[in-house]
Amino acid sequence: MDINALFTDEGLRNFTATVRDQHVRDAQQYGQIADIVRRRLEQTPIDGDRWLSKRLRAWKVARQLKAMQKASGEAASKAEALYATYVNEVLELPQRRAVAEAKKLERKNGRQAAVGAAVAGSLNRTVTALNTPQEQPTAGQVPQARPAEFVAPESPFGQWPMAAGGERPTSTINDYFAKGEQG
Repeated sequence: MDINALFTDEGLRNFTATVRDQHVRDAQQYGQIADIVRRRLEQTPIDGDRWLSKRLRAWKVARQLKAMQKASGEAASKAEALYATYVNEVLELPQRRAVAEAKKLERKNGRQAAVGAAVAGSLNRTVTALNTPQEQPTAGQVPQARPAEFVAPESPFGQWPMAAGGERPTSTINDYFAKGEQG
């Protein structure tokens, strides 16, 4: 057998098929022999047997042959598993890696495009906001931001030094906001 042939798809397929077929034939033979041995031993008395001794002895011997049958069936399954694993882990691996790399690159490009679109949209909104003249609020409309004239140039807290406990003079909320026209 050429060992290099095992490293090709056809060579390994032929090897595993041969091994599988041999194990399947062996399993069939072991099963047939187990049935023959069990029936023959059930009918063959040995001096000193009790009424179930023949059956128990026949079952014990046939059980070993059934274990051989089971092991051969599992070996046939393992031969098929060998081929499937080789195909999956060796032959198809480069193709799967190429597909995974293409998907990864596609996701990366998609993320970059999404970030670029978000940045472009943000810049467009900023440019639009900066180039649009400010509207003066009409009567009865609440302005969106506080105009600069409501900000006091001096802080009322600068008049009093802070005590160790951080006490502040008593004041009301009206001391912090400009009083609107009443009327």
